[in-house]
Amino acid sequence: MNNPLSLETYRLLGRSGLRASPLALGTMTFGEEWGADEKESRRIFDAYVDQGGNFVDTAGYYADGISEELTGKFAKTKRERLVLSTKYSLTRKIGDPNGAGNSRRTMVQTVETSLKRLRTDRIDLFFLHVWDDTTPADEILRAFDDLVTQGKILYLGISDTPAWQMARLQVMAELRGWTQLAALQAEYNLVQRTAERDLIPAAKALGIGVMPWSPLASGMLSGKYATGAQAAAGEEGGRGAMLTAGGRVNARVTTIADTVKVVADEIGATSAQVAIAWTLVNPAVVSPLVGARTMRQYEDNVAALGVTLEPAHLARLEAASQFDLGFPHEFLKSPFIQHGLTGGTTILPRSA
Repeated sequence: MNNPLSLETYRLLGRSGLRASPLALGTMTFGEEWGADEKESRRIFDAYVDQGGNFVDTAGYYADGISEELTGKFAKTKRERLVLSTKYSLTRKIGDPNGAGNSRRTMVQTVETSLKRLRTDRIDLFFLHVWDDTTPADEILRAFDDLVTQGKILYLGISDTPAWQMARLQVMAELRGWTQLAALQAEYNLVQRTAERDLIPAAKALGIGVMPWSPLASGMLSGKYATGAQAAAGEEGGRGAMLTAGGRVNARVTTIADTVKVVADEIGATSAQVAIAWTLVNPAVVSPLVGARTMRQYEDNVAALGVTLEPAHLARLEAASQFDLGFPHEFLKSPFIQHGLTGGTTILPRSA
């Protein structure tokens, strides 16, 4: 059972001393291209901060820089109490091969641009946004460390990267005395649980705090995709229609959405609140990213902190969303191998 939280119930980010609210405000929806106009974005930002929220996440890629600019504008008078997070790797400018990727050049250039947009002298948490599979690991880590030494960034994060690469980076940083990673962003929700195979266990073992993105699975867990509610799925900018056309809405998704709604109805919550609350049960999760296009969505999402899921609810949700761990995980859990590893005895797991 998880205890009710508030935005002022701060958590430590990984093995760092950085204190973060249990929900981070994702600002990908700031800017009319992908979400809310400036007025509505400001209302959402102010509500989050006024309620004690301190973790605001953006990226230069979002709305081609508008998200960062609005975040910097809104944060100007509240900067010292906020943890500002942004990212590098992706570009909206076509034709410059060195304007994107994970290189030192791209990293330094992005940091300088982000500092101007965010109207600040340092970035509290800076993420590698997407792994490019071409830049050497030591180039990334040394560039990160140089920027930390210069005081332009304070903590490091990684996003959308294979678990073995993340582990390699963390161990290399530790052995060479460079700044280590404090945070991981990865898609994690009841529809997409595959981060449980390697990414989340690796992050937990390496002292990296997990920040799930898309806890509502692109809105598929908002309640609109439960049986009987499909008519509403095409609303809000056509995202429902795109998800359906892309084959993402299938029988498994509907089963999960139905189960989420049943649990939500039983406890007097919304589907979105149950879906977000479920991510917070995982002990490796520090601060899921919640974004909103309207104040109504924001208020609904934040109310997830007051939701308590009993063991029976968790069991039902996880049964509906079960997935194949694959090799070697299923092999290692098999009774035959476990019998061979323990000699038929009972061995309790090490306490956390």
